[in-house]
Amino acid sequence: MEETKEKQKKNAWNKYDDAQIEKVMQYNEGYKKFLSACKTERECVKEAICQAEEKGYKDLKKIIEKNKKVKAGDKLYYNHMDKALVLFLVGEEPLEKGMKILGAHIDSPRLDIKQNPLYEDTEMALLDTHYYGGVKKYQWVTLPMALHGVVIKKDGTKVEIVIGEEEGDPVVGISDLLPHLAGEQMKKNASIVVEGEDLNILIGSMPLKGVEKDAVKENILKLLKEKYNIEEEDFISAEMECVPAGKARDYGLDRSMVMGYGHDDRVCAYTSFTAMFQLKKTDRTCACLLVDKEEIGSIGATGMESKFFENVVSELMDRLGDYSELKVRRAMQNSQMLSSDVSAAFDPNYPSVNEKKNTAYFGYGLTFNKFTGARGKSGSNDANPEYIARLRAVMEKHNVSFQTAELGKVDVGGGGTIAKFMASYSMEVIDSGVPVLSMHAPWEIVSKADVYEAMCGYVAFLKEI
Repeated sequence: MEETKEKQKKNAWNKYDDAQIEKVMQYNEGYKKFLSACKTERECVKEAICQAEEKGYKDLKKIIEKNKKVKAGDKLYYNHMDKALVLFLVGEEPLEKGMKILGAHIDSPRLDIKQNPLYEDTEMALLDTHYYGGVKKYQWVTLPMALHGVVIKKDGTKVEIVIGEEEGDPVVGISDLLPHLAGEQMKKNASIVVEGEDLNILIGSMPLKGVEKDAVKENILKLLKEKYNIEEEDFISAEMECVPAGKARDYGLDRSMVMGYGHDDRVCAYTSFTAMFQLKKTDRTCACLLVDKEEIGSIGATGMESKFFENVVSELMDRLGDYSELKVRRAMQNSQMLSSDVSAAFDPNYPSVNEKKNTAYFGYGLTFNKFTGARGKSGSNDANPEYIARLRAVMEKHNVSFQTAELGKVDVGGGGTIAKFMASYSMEVIDSGVPVLSMHAPWEIVSKADVYEAMCGYVAFLKEI
C-alpha cells in the first residue's frame, strides 16, 4: 500500500488541473500529426525545417554561400543530406564557452527495399526487403504496410513516393502461414519463426494482358511508369522504406496514451525541436541535433559517428568571425547535452525483465538513464553525478516530473544511444527521454503526460543549464 501511494504522488497526471490536462492533450495533437506524416528520416527533416522556418529560422548553408555573418539571437538550421538536421539559437556568449544540446535520432526500425527488389513468383509480384534495426521479425507480417521514399533517376531527378497513407490508397504487406498448416513453423525459435529473407512484400497479382513472361511484374512496372515515370533499373538508386500504414491514434479509453509507428525516437525529436521554438534568446548557444542511423550503430555519413556536427559547429564559429580549431574543441568540450532517446517502460505483462526500483513508468515524466550499455555497462555513456545533480535542481525548479531508470535488469539485455559519441568530445552527456511500451514493434505506445513533461524538461534544460 505504501509503495502504491508513493507512485501516485509521482504520477504527473495527479498534478494537472483541467486547464493543464487540456494543454497536455493539445500538445499531443501536434505530436500525433508529426508522427503520422513523418515515417522516414527525410520526411522528419522536411517537416522540422518547415516548422523551423515558420518560427524564423534561416538556412545556414545560404548564409555560408553568401559569406554573411551571424550574430547573437540568430535562429539557424543546417540540413545535412536531407537525413540529419541541426537547429541553432545563437547565444550572447562566445561559442567556445560551450553549447546546450538536445540530440535525438529520427530513424526507426523498418523494412528497406533492396536495390534489385521486384520479382514474380507463381503469378504474384513481390519486393525483396532487408530489415533495418533491431526487430522481432514475426511482428511485421499480416499488417497493412505503406511504401515511403525517394527514387533518384540517372539525370538527378528526385521522385518522392508515398503509397498507402491516403484514404483510398492501396496498402501492401507480408503474408503468413495459416495455423492449420503452421505445425512445423510453430516449433521454431521465435527469432526464426519468420526468417529475414522471407520478409517479402506482396504488391500485385494481376497480369498485364498480352504478356507471356512475368506478366504480373510487368503490370506493376507499367503502373509505376504511368504514375511516377520510373523504370525497374531506377530501384538501384532508390531509398524506399516499408512501414506500417496509418495514422498515430489515441490509445486507451481515457485517451491518455498515443499509439503510433516510430515513437523511437521521433517522440524525442519532436519534443526537442518544439522546445527550441519556445526560446527567443539565450546566454549560451542552444542546439537541437536530429540524426540518422542510430538504430544500426550511428554509422555512415548521416549518423552520429560521422563528423558532420563538428563540421557544422566549425562553420557557425567561422560565420561568427571567431574561428580556430582550438576554439571548436573548447566549444565541444564545454557543452552539455541531453541525449534525447526513449527508454523501456515497465510492462505489467512482462515484469520479470525489470527491477522495479530502477525502471521507467508511464506517467512519471521525463526519464534519465545515467548509463545504458549491456552487462557491465559495456558500450555505454555513464554520466557524472555532478551533472546529474544540476539537472535535478533544474527539473525541480521548473516543476518537471522526472524519473530515473535502467534498461532492464542487469544481464537481461541493454542498448546504446548517441550519447557515447558526443561524450567522446569530453562534454557532459546523459540519456533522457520518454518511456515506450512495445519498443521496436510496428506500433509503439507512449504516455501523453510523458511526452508533455519531456518537452517541459527540455525547455528547462535550455533555459537553465
